[in-house]
Amino acid sequence: MLNHRSKIYIAGHTGMVGSACWRALEASGYSNLIGRTSKELDLRNSKVVYDFIASVKPDVIIDSAARVGGILANNEYPYNFLMENMQIQNNLIAAAHELDIKKFIFLGSSCIYPKLAPQPLKEEHLLTGSLEPTNEWYAIAKISGVKLCEAIRKQFGKDFVSLMPCNLYGPSDNFDLETSHVLPAMLRKFHLAKLDDNKPVTLWGSGKPMREFLHVDDLANAVLFALENRLPDSLYNVGAGSDLTIKNLAEIIQDQVGHNGTIIWDSDKPDGTYRKIMDSSKMLALGWKPKYSLALGISQTYYWFLKHQDNLKQVKL
Repeated sequence: MLNHRSKIYIAGHTGMVGSACWRALEASGYSNLIGRTSKELDLRNSKVVYDFIASVKPDVIIDSAARVGGILANNEYPYNFLMENMQIQNNLIAAAHELDIKKFIFLGSSCIYPKLAPQPLKEEHLLTGSLEPTNEWYAIAKISGVKLCEAIRKQFGKDFVSLMPCNLYGPSDNFDLETSHVLPAMLRKFHLAKLDDNKPVTLWGSGKPMREFLHVDDLANAVLFALENRLPDSLYNVGAGSDLTIKNLAEIIQDQVGHNGTIIWDSDKPDGTYRKIMDSSKMLALGWKPKYSLALGISQTYYWFLKHQDNLKQVKL
């Protein structure tokens, strides 16, 4: 049985998701958390990973480690996104299985689902159609991780589970305007425009597409829930349960930042998929639920951004 002294290794503990998991577990009384930076432990090296897991002997592994990036990075480096993500997760999953680790929690992304899957996205939609081409390399790697955990669960009865969140945001996000996702990019754009005499902010597309956003601390609480309970299935969606238009998102961010200028929508730029929302009813039925409203989450994230803006993480291509 797990207890607050159980050894828990969080792979990718310095990233947005991993650091949120660390905070959530620490706040819940777990005092034996283990983390290694990518310089200290190369997760792409199978022998190094196996030897590390064998020496540390964690009771639980939480895999939040991945090579991530936006559309540009996925398009420019497809081999790296596919190979490195498979290496990272395969090495961790294989070592966990071979060394009989009690529990493994694998974290992925809603991009594992087909581009044209019905909305809202359900777990059973996996592998029912073609992927979104702009991030298929990352998605294929994550799908293989989901299926590896499912296979180990099916063949050996081990408590390996996969959690797939919707669009995440929060502390330790990437705010680089060239490589970040829509919410942190907007937040920084409005902040810079506010400082520049509230000049107009130009945003891509029409603002009509709808997206779902989850505060990373809510995902971390889902990880904590999966840690403390044996979930009956191998795959669970973790979403906010509601979506909004990109235009509404921009207005909320503008309000929270305090930008008083105008918003210009560049309709010559693409909108992307019209709607993307997850069905998280399986996870909700078990007892987990998100706590952050979007306005509160963005306010908290903006506060974090202001405090850390001089030392922001940049994603290098």
